[in-house]
Amino acid sequence: MAVEEFLRLGWLQWDLVWEDPQANCTRVEALLAEAPPADVWVLPEMWSTGFSMATDQAEPEGGPSWRAMQTWAERYGALFIGSLRVRTSKDVRNRAYAVYPDGKAVFYDKRHLFRLAQEDRYYAAGDQQVLFSWKGWQLAVQICYDLRFPVWSRRTPRYAYDVLIYVANWPAVRHLHWEQLLPARAIENQSYVLGVNRLGRDGHGHLYRGGSVLYDFRGAALLSSGQAEGAFVQAIAFTPLQAYRDQFPAWRDADGFEFLPPLSS
Repeated sequence: MAVEEFLRLGWLQWDLVWEDPQANCTRVEALLAEAPPADVWVLPEMWSTGFSMATDQAEPEGGPSWRAMQTWAERYGALFIGSLRVRTSKDVRNRAYAVYPDGKAVFYDKRHLFRLAQEDRYYAAGDQQVLFSWKGWQLAVQICYDLRFPVWSRRTPRYAYDVLIYVANWPAVRHLHWEQLLPARAIENQSYVLGVNRLGRDGHGHLYRGGSVLYDFRGAALLSSGQAEGAFVQAIAFTPLQAYRDQFPAWRDADGFEFLPPLSS
């Protein structure tokens, strides 16, 4: 498929209602109803519940929150991206879906589980990078804590995204890191990078400042949500991205690496 020159990236930032999928679905629908059109809509990490370890309440694959994303994708003719806690036949995952208007979907399971919140005790980690296409653009999604691990997000010939998207519940106490790491990923991978965060306080009292933001391939901020609640849309262009990569092909000098199994003891 030929690449469309412009891609309208949209995201929603709001105060997630703790452990209340229906209330969060209602809020998403209200924000979308007043939003300008977009080709892609991105929701925060665990957008229907907040960052919760209550895995006993995890929805099954194809559950109500996933079906809501499917409904919105069809209604708005857009790709919808966001993570949910999902119970599979074997375990529970912090799973980001990319749902297409035709109802098809791909998913990415969070690789780096946040030990400080004991996420690694309640969820199983993923081990696959996922690349998907929309309107000719190549997109990838990762989840919150993954942002701290640049080897995992490295753009390679096999993982050749144009837009890298992070969905997050990134707390205010470490907000400076969010502001520093997102542009770093854009610069080192010569790609657009979008980080989508939440607002408000969760059920444990942790504060979130939002700060959802889109960076270009040079690391310059194109649009930031600050601490405002709402729907935000910014168009990005493909030709300048490709021209910059051609003019400054730093990736050609990158160190090679491969993922190896753990060393035996």
